[in-house]
Amino acid sequence: MKKKTIALAGNPNVGKSTVFNSLTGLNQHTGNWPGKTVTGAQGKFTYKDTEFLLVDLPGTYSLAATSMDEAVARDYICSGKADITLVVADGTCLERNLNLVLQVLSITKNVILCVNLLDEAKKKKIMVDLDQLSDILNIPVIGMAARSKEGLDQLLEALWGFEPRPFKPQTVDCDPALQEEQEQTFCSEQENKRTLLISDQDHAHHLQNARSIYAQCVTEKTGEPHAFDRKLDQIVTSRKFGFPIMLLLLGLVFWITIAGANYPSQWLTTFFAWLETQIREFFQFLSVPATAESLAMDGIYKTLTWVISVMLPPMAIFFPLFTLLEDFGYLPRVAFNLDHAFKKCCAHGKQALTICMGFGCNACGVTGCRIIESPRERLIAILTNSFVPCNGRFPTLIAIITMFFVASFSFGSGAAACLLLTLVILLGIVMTLLVSKLLSHTILKGMPSSFILELPPYRCPKIGSVIFRSILDRTLFVLGRAVVIAAPAGLLIWLLANITWGETSILSHCTDFCDPFGRLLGIDGVIVMAFILGFPANEIVVPIMLMTYMAQGSLTDYDNLAQLQAILLDHGWTWQTALATMILCLFHFPCGTTCLTIKKETGSWKWTAAAFLLPTLVGIILCLALNGLWTLFA
Repeated sequence: MKKKTIALAGNPNVGKSTVFNSLTGLNQHTGNWPGKTVTGAQGKFTYKDTEFLLVDLPGTYSLAATSMDEAVARDYICSGKADITLVVADGTCLERNLNLVLQVLSITKNVILCVNLLDEAKKKKIMVDLDQLSDILNIPVIGMAARSKEGLDQLLEALWGFEPRPFKPQTVDCDPALQEEQEQTFCSEQENKRTLLISDQDHAHHLQNARSIYAQCVTEKTGEPHAFDRKLDQIVTSRKFGFPIMLLLLGLVFWITIAGANYPSQWLTTFFAWLETQIREFFQFLSVPATAESLAMDGIYKTLTWVISVMLPPMAIFFPLFTLLEDFGYLPRVAFNLDHAFKKCCAHGKQALTICMGFGCNACGVTGCRIIESPRERLIAILTNSFVPCNGRFPTLIAIITMFFVASFSFGSGAAACLLLTLVILLGIVMTLLVSKLLSHTILKGMPSSFILELPPYRCPKIGSVIFRSILDRTLFVLGRAVVIAAPAGLLIWLLANITWGETSILSHCTDFCDPFGRLLGIDGVIVMAFILGFPANEIVVPIMLMTYMAQGSLTDYDNLAQLQAILLDHGWTWQTALATMILCLFHFPCGTTCLTIKKETGSWKWTAAAFLLPTLVGIILCLALNGLWTLFA
């Protein structure tokens, strides 16, 4: 069987990942905003007698790369490892995309052009003459609407029938004396990678050719095909309406998540309780020792099922809603609206996108920081991503808000909880900006880099695809990582609660030791210890509190919030305790999964420690200040 390697290249936000999924059958995440693909994904597929290896490269506007992800794409294209370079272009804005096509053609002639999004081009009354474009470029040109797989058969035939030509990268050695002599291209050794840079003269020449080719091959039947997008942008990105719309959508997403997650969470809890009974009966049938049964069921099983029943329903609602905003094209507008605020803090506007990802999972938000070109600003975004609460912290915040603060409102409890939760989120965003500014004026000094952000066209999301992708790519992925961490955490918690030292458990000794420090913060030692033991997964903080308060040897569940409130009030909770706990829930160290992700992204334990300490110190300082003020005025 023949084998061919295909490099999948193109501008950001042209549907490369959708083409990748259509060809390979894999489910790489796609989104309607630039910079989604930040590493090269690979997939294989077979067509007739040929096995293809498809390498999906990060989006790049030019081979003169300005960011880490663009450098990945450029280096691979220039390496000559691919038999075919499949360039995907957006049929709705082909002129800009042709610049990259011409740059790739200056390196290799083994190119196939895929003009994607022709269905959207048709809606905007943009007609592309594919045959004329193929004649001018002298390469195969295939038209596609990748989301509906229109044109997929023609693309497969073109890939299968293409005969690679001999290829030799057009690069020269990195010699300063030769740089001035090379008019077309030159290469430099940067971070041990061979890279290709395009001269300003070449760039201008390609732009001029792209404009000429576009005029010959594309017909616009309306004066302004993007008029609708422009009118909508005048509203959602305006100074008058931009922020209110942003806050309204944020509150709406939270309200739907809060209102919708209660029932499935209760159903899962009931199911796991029934399953627990069956497993215990099976253990008794096998005559499993009581200690081993308690360790497995009261320790590991209850921890795992708590994480699943509390974490899965809100994620299954939040992530599809978030993905709908992505597919519609709204998230880049959020970055545009917040760019001025981040610029004032010497940070990057794209940090707003990573904050949005952090609402679902801070580990995903940290990974998403790769879309920020500047290493300094990328590091600021990584260090501050945990200042916004992830999905695992929402249940604790919602429960405390509902029990101790919503009762004072005269309108619906759901709306009141949503309003207060939105204010808490805004506090997290404000602290993100303040800490970003502090970092940029101290250990990460520097001026903000230039910010060029493509505002993609608005698109009607495919509901079925959104639900499938968000649940498979995000919900189950994040849940799987939390479950892997929660299992050993349950074992540790069980051991601490059941191994005694003297007359009390080790857990009780630990809470007594933490109690003086907790009183300074306006809480108690149980709450401090619950946050410490909740490091593997934020979802288990509340059940650890209950287990310790009630002196039980396993994680404790509760039937409703009224029962939980009664338990907390019996152990000395006031609204001041609730407020301090909310602050610590919002501002404390990131979970274990996020810390490992930070280490992977930065390659440094030093920066991982900084990301651990920054939110923790902010939470401690705020709690000390509030407790001091309360003590002073009370």
